[in-house]
Amino acid sequence: MNETVEPTRCGLVAIVGAPNAGKSTLVNALAGTKVTIVSPKPQTTRFRIRAVVMEGRSQIILVDTPGIFAPRRRLDRAMVAAAWGGAQDADLSVLIVDARAGLTDEVRAIAEKLKGSGRKLMLLLNKADLVEPPRLLPLAKDLNDIVPFAETFMVSALKGRGLDRVKAVLAVNLPEGPYLFPEDDLSDLPQRMLAAEIVREQVLRQTHEEVPHHATVETETWQERKDGSARIEVTIYVTRATQKGILIGDGGAKVKSIGQAARKELEALLERRIHLFVNVKERAGWDEEGGRIRALGLDDPG
Repeated sequence: MNETVEPTRCGLVAIVGAPNAGKSTLVNALAGTKVTIVSPKPQTTRFRIRAVVMEGRSQIILVDTPGIFAPRRRLDRAMVAAAWGGAQDADLSVLIVDARAGLTDEVRAIAEKLKGSGRKLMLLLNKADLVEPPRLLPLAKDLNDIVPFAETFMVSALKGRGLDRVKAVLAVNLPEGPYLFPEDDLSDLPQRMLAAEIVREQVLRQTHEEVPHHATVETETWQERKDGSARIEVTIYVTRATQKGILIGDGGAKVKSIGQAARKELEALLERRIHLFVNVKERAGWDEEGGRIRALGLDDPG
């Protein structure tokens, strides 16, 4: 007698929420490796990144979207459009909420907008380990009163708690169909963009005040070498001379530290030797330039 073979399933799962809810941490934890940059500063993710997670005979394609916030700059508008675009394109959406922050006006507005999406919706209360249990259930109820979520999860993305159930539930809720990516793929993020993002992560981690959110990083050249290593040249663009001075640091110490940390991380991720060269240039108003916004992988809203 022939055994019945489970059908394969595949679909897009959008991770949406307010800035700093832990979206990138969750995506990396579910993927089991780093596919998107993480920073304690909000608005770290600037474009949708797909991470590929295999769970049984299901291929879960996680779409990590920028945090949804009130946009001011042209770049901000592009980021928010990318976030909502990710939710609209997905087979199902997961609203991630910082359990410590609770039901803020920002979270309420996002939930209200998701309600009309027509997609299956799930709720994930992140950082649940940092909140007393009696506070979690009322928060879950209040959110489910706004949107009747198909599932509610309480997890710690940082510590990996509760994520096995998340993967299992996502896997069985995807539509039947063939895989969209090879099973050993981790992400569709091009390596040139990955290099730029890893450098930008170090800018976020090693600088403060106005610098991180007025900086963008582009990979200028990527040369494969005969010994299997790669020579990568990236440029950090900032809007003002003072920001350039902060990034370079005394005697070039800061940009050297950023480059060293980024190189180590790239070597670990790519499992090869990397020769990384980091330049810093001033370019006023780059975050209002359509060409620069498109170079980040975003659609320019004008």
